[in-house]
Amino acid sequence: MTDTYVLITGAWHGGWAWRPVAQRLRALGHRVVTPTLPGLHDGADPTAHTLADVIDYVVDLVERADLRDVSLLGHSWGGYVITGAAPRLAPRLRRLLYWSAFVPAEGRTLNDEVPPHYVELFNTLAEASGNNSVTMPFEVWQGAFMQDAPEPVQRVVHELLVPQPLQYFTTPVDPLDPAALGVPTSYVLSVDDIALPPGEYAWDRFAGRLGVEPILAPGSHEACFTQPAGLVESILKA
Repeated sequence: MTDTYVLITGAWHGGWAWRPVAQRLRALGHRVVTPTLPGLHDGADPTAHTLADVIDYVVDLVERADLRDVSLLGHSWGGYVITGAAPRLAPRLRRLLYWSAFVPAEGRTLNDEVPPHYVELFNTLAEASGNNSVTMPFEVWQGAFMQDAPEPVQRVVHELLVPQPLQYFTTPVDPLDPAALGVPTSYVLSVDDIALPPGEYAWDRFAGRLGVEPILAPGSHEACFTQPAGLVESILKA
């Protein structure tokens, strides 16, 4: 069966980040759409858009292309985006997938869901930026986000990242009720993902918010680069 996938990136990324995954899905006959979201194009103005604008963009993208039976997948911060878009797109969705992604709770922003040292880092960097954006430090990226890749690969990918608008981290999204949505919902969890540390802030708490057991995938938070074949296998299982 040919499926249509709309893949939503996490913070600092554009649609380019999905290429290793998208190539494998397309080789299996699937249609894959990998948008770069507003505010995350190279050279974009980080102050120009709100999180609501990003959600509107995804809804409009699917509706304008008249996409149906869509598998809508969000990675990391992209969980906020797909949670906001899903109720408006429900008749067009075949399934909803979160991959190592935030699942919003009532009134809680992304900054409410990460360890305090991340909040302090994001706020400090945004204040220093002059345009309310966060540029990911290489050392943080290397140690916590893509620790399963050689340093030359880490540096190449890091240089492609763009500043993330801080307002995308400080805006809540209405939580999802999977039963009311009426769309099968799954959570894929990369087993070596330490972008959120083990314990109170670990990724595995988010599958529980959806009422599902996580489907395990190999690799780190950036398994789209380091373990794309294994990630695709887990996505297909979901």
